[in-house]
Amino acid sequence: MTRVLILLPLALLATVPHAQQSKSRVAFVNVQAAVKAMPGSASYLQLVTKTDADLIAKQKNIQSLASKASASNTAANRQALNNARQAYTKTQTQYAQQVAEAFKPLASKLNSTIARVAKANGYSVVLDQRVAAQTNLVVYANDSATNLTNAVVKALK
Repeated sequence: MTRVLILLPLALLATVPHAQQSKSRVAFVNVQAAVKAMPGSASYLQLVTKTDADLIAKQKNIQSLASKASASNTAANRQALNNARQAYTKTQTQYAQQVAEAFKPLASKLNSTIARVAKANGYSVVLDQRVAAQTNLVVYANDSATNLTNAVVKALK
């Protein structure tokens, strides 16, 4: 009898991990490619291109002012650099708000399409491919087996 009482908890522990395992599958979507393929995304993409170009120009100006301030450490040069950095930060914040607002109508359609395609293909988690790569979130993924971008693009058209 004592053997049964000792073995019972061990038997239960051995079965718990099997009960918790499910067949979760992870997929990736290149969100930028999907957005480019979406009908009605032209104005959003133009806004992103415009804001990116403006911010790059402002960054180059800051680099130039930083070099100038470094070469001749005058108060005027330091002030110009500080003003340019503050203007960049303010502009960047404004652009981020504009881009986010322009993306809202696209996001709902894109997210629902990704969810529908993922469910139809047996995936329970979908990650943005670029974000996963930039953050080193994923160490390895078989791209041909986990990439849903083409299916999502096809469903968006």
